[in-house]
Amino acid sequence: MAMDIAHKDHLLAAYHGLLGATALLVCVVAEALVFALRRSFTLYLVPVSAMLLLGRYRRRAAGSAGVRVGLVDFSCLKPPRRLRLPLAGLLEHMELGGFFDRGSIEFMTKAIRSSGMGNETYLPPALHFLPPASTHAHAIREAHMLFFPALDDLFRKSSVPPSAVGALVVNCSGFCPAPSLAAIIANRYRMRADVKLFNLSGMGCSAGSIGVDVAAGLLRAHALSYAVVVSAEILTVGWYCGKDHGKLLLNCNFRTGCSAALLTNSTTAPAKYRLVNVTRTNTTANDLSYRAGYREEDDEGITGFTLGQGVGRMVSELLRAHLLTLSLSILPWREKARYAAMLLLSMRRRGQEKLAGSSISGSGASAPLPDFRAAADHFCLPSSGKPMILRLGKGLGLGERDMDAALMTFHRFGNQSAASLWYQLAYLEAKGRVRKGDTVWHLGIGSGLKANSLVWERIAVADDVAAAGRDALGPWMECIHQYPVWEE
Repeated sequence: MAMDIAHKDHLLAAYHGLLGATALLVCVVAEALVFALRRSFTLYLVPVSAMLLLGRYRRRAAGSAGVRVGLVDFSCLKPPRRLRLPLAGLLEHMELGGFFDRGSIEFMTKAIRSSGMGNETYLPPALHFLPPASTHAHAIREAHMLFFPALDDLFRKSSVPPSAVGALVVNCSGFCPAPSLAAIIANRYRMRADVKLFNLSGMGCSAGSIGVDVAAGLLRAHALSYAVVVSAEILTVGWYCGKDHGKLLLNCNFRTGCSAALLTNSTTAPAKYRLVNVTRTNTTANDLSYRAGYREEDDEGITGFTLGQGVGRMVSELLRAHLLTLSLSILPWREKARYAAMLLLSMRRRGQEKLAGSSISGSGASAPLPDFRAAADHFCLPSSGKPMILRLGKGLGLGERDMDAALMTFHRFGNQSAASLWYQLAYLEAKGRVRKGDTVWHLGIGSGLKANSLVWERIAVADDVAAAGRDALGPWMECIHQYPVWEE
């Protein structure tokens, strides 16, 4: 099968090259005849027609490829039980380490207990040591521990061998070794010589959506059949052992996890989801937004990731711009018309209040929002802790059930950066909620600031959880029956 797919990709690329060469040859011959005969000026139409036909064919091929980008399957790592660290054990670990002062421990204790995180999350082996072993070698071992089991499971479930993969996109924000993480994977699985490797770093929690966009672009632009997107965060080198409270939040929320997704542009390959929409927005040109989240050294020279002042306000402004662009693409016309009417009424009311001198009384009224439940059936949101998830869900007009996947994923696995959105989709599938024809919205927010959305449509018949067993439950195997849990 792998050889057949590789041959197909090479033959398709050769076919496109042959078409281009043929068009060029026709143009040269036509120009030579015009020069030789001197009177057959109508031959000028031949090269023009050849170039127009070639351009039309390539646009049609690219357009059909874009429509056909689909998700074959995905896999989420469930770390080994020995890496589990309950909250009480984590707090004791921090006290015994000797590198946090009392104020830092109290700050992290309060942040962790209010975040909505449960007792079943995982940390990499290096962070179980006292003191933590944040070395390059330990980080490489963590990468192996994350990538290989997730990819093994993906290739097994999809029945697609690694040699059939034409493009690999790996995103990890805080660790960028040489050779790259993508090269580590390509070497392990002996991927073919012409595989296109991309390594994304520093893109934050929205990097998974960026990776899918990059992979989809590669599938559209090249004669490829499959692309893999791997999302993970290497915590070994991201753990902060200083006293700056602005940098301690990463220790409180981020936990071990990894996801791998297989995309295809083939019309014959079975796909579970179709990529309906990709929307990307950034406010990086704004200095306040740019400094909302950044990695730097503290006063003692210890490197950590800082959440800047006013980050909540900057995220709100980013989301307003992002949701406006996204709503134009995915909302049905009826909801667009309703939202436009509400917006006009709101603007008129504010204008009347301003003329009447009552702007103060109306300043607390929030701007109307479209009903995104008219465009998506299921929602996968940034896993930044229970308070932030509830705030974001309320701002989007979502109900408790709509936020269920994000809240339960954070409770069970913590914040796994870009991989969290895939764990949420795995939760929805394990609960049997995603049916054929349903749409799923992935919303990621990352440093920069940037907001990225993917909209998927389920095109395959939903798996029978009872029949599919382990594959249907994914990382939620052995625990899905315990969820949802609601804690006060």
